[in-house]
Amino acid sequence: MVKTLILNNRSIDLEDYEENTENGRTMVSVHFKVTHENYHDITSLLYNGPFNVEVPERNLTFKGSIASYASSVTNLYEKGSVGNFKLSLIEVQ
Repeated sequence: MVKTLILNNRSIDLEDYEENTENGRTMVSVHFKVTHENYHDITSLLYNGPFNVEVPERNLTFKGSIASYASSVTNLYEKGSVGNFKLSLIEVQ
């Protein structure tokens, strides 16, 4: 299983990874944990698309944008909290 996604040179440890092709474009869907400590950095990163997407274990790189994004309702402003993020990125042509 793929364990790492790199967005704009920022490495993200993954819980789940799925890859497919949609209308000839690569799409990756991932699930990862976000802690109180890295919440601001991750959410700030996600507001700055399009992204340089790298999946080292698949030798895959592409320019991508967010196709879908969701997070759990966990209050990540509370110290010690952890949220679940789901993100799908699609290749920009």
